[in-house]
Amino acid sequence: MVAPVLSAVRTAELIGPTSGDGPAYQLVADSLRLLIADGRIAVGTRLPSERDLTSALALSRTTVSSAYAVLRDRGYLTSRRGSGSVASLPAGAMRRDTGLHMSAQVPAGTIDLTCAAQRAPAGMTQAAEAAIAASPGYLSGSGYLLNGVPELREAIAARYTERGLPTSADEVIVTTGAVVGTAIAARALLSPGDAVVMETPTYPNIFPTLTQLRSRIAAVPVEPTGWDVATMASTIRASGARAAILLPDFHNPTGNLMSDEQRAVVAKALARERITAIVDETVVEISLDHQGPMPQPFGAHHADTISIGSASKSHWGGLRIGWIRASGSMLERLTAARVPFDIGAPVIDQLVLLQLMQVTAGITADRRQDLVSSRDALAGALRERLPHLRFVLPSGGLSLWIELPDPIAAEVTLAAEDEGLLIASGPRFAAAGGLDRWIRMPYVLSPQELVEAVARLERALGRVAAGTTMGRRGRAEHPHGPLVA
Repeated sequence: MVAPVLSAVRTAELIGPTSGDGPAYQLVADSLRLLIADGRIAVGTRLPSERDLTSALALSRTTVSSAYAVLRDRGYLTSRRGSGSVASLPAGAMRRDTGLHMSAQVPAGTIDLTCAAQRAPAGMTQAAEAAIAASPGYLSGSGYLLNGVPELREAIAARYTERGLPTSADEVIVTTGAVVGTAIAARALLSPGDAVVMETPTYPNIFPTLTQLRSRIAAVPVEPTGWDVATMASTIRASGARAAILLPDFHNPTGNLMSDEQRAVVAKALARERITAIVDETVVEISLDHQGPMPQPFGAHHADTISIGSASKSHWGGLRIGWIRASGSMLERLTAARVPFDIGAPVIDQLVLLQLMQVTAGITADRRQDLVSSRDALAGALRERLPHLRFVLPSGGLSLWIELPDPIAAEVTLAAEDEGLLIASGPRFAAAGGLDRWIRMPYVLSPQELVEAVARLERALGRVAAGTTMGRRGRAEHPHGPLVA
């Protein structure tokens, strides 16, 4: 497999200005080291030759050679025959936390921001009552509806058609959540040892399935401002992958939205290499103040797409209802991959969701306004109390992706827990290591709670700066920390 290549021009853009205090070679080396450590240059990416980067940066060849030498000495660059200089991490520096362990005890008063999901919507009780009233027609059977309640499948298919991807109910399989749906798709497509293209950061709960499959990850960095689709296409071409797992719709955790033009470029690269896209659309309905029409579903650009949806973000996570949208022979492969560990979602929960979707396929106007108020309160508190932290305000989704001034995410999350605040650190979302300068903070609680969360984060950062982090208040140690959802 050929390593993905980062062009000299793009590398120079990422490095930025090379003037400042200290030797220029050290500034270049430090910039590249942080880019690799943060996952903005993915591990395994081939950097431009010294000659090409010299031209792009308008520096001397000696300066660039010295910068590369520093990176090799520190373990951030490896020379490979036939691949040139390849981004790497020092031994022991690669940490990818799955976020699949939950602390047994959470003290009263703790603000838990590890879960980017909302409370149940208004009307849930009435929807549940209507679902029970509609259930007798299903009680005479076994209750194992492998593909799902027909009426719900029709409603989901109608929503895809409305969004620009004509779909029939026969192309929809209802699952017990999006995590299960993504795992089914991965198992249907991947054999042990296959390569898969993934964004970094990405939603982390697919990592256990990929670990079991011994998948080789070709990572594509997602910037705070979005995708570099040219580099993404280059990575796809070099990956030798069977599948690509993508989150183009209000990406979790960055909140980015991939445009139709970008989707077309990525789809063309995938089609050329005959790569199936597994597209997580869990957050697609959480548009807050996005201007203009939403992009078409990725499947409208790339026919070889398995779309994964869920009610967990748009309606309520407690329903545990997700779905897969696929066509043709892929449906048989998905059904075969599903049976060993998921033989049907709960019928009553499907009927409840059907009732809710008959009101709205996404979030209601009231819930949208609540999210905007919470997002703006969180952003305002961060700007006021912690102006040295950086983030891009998203137009949709449920989280802020926040850059710390130093690679201290693990220390900050531990100190925050001591202050009664649970947050997820960047390495949990890293597909290829790094992201130690990032944390995720969902804005799914009230504005008042989020303002208090920022106050606790401020105290945590102060404790880290002072070197007074004390651990977890005697709570049981869980090396993987709390659940990330």
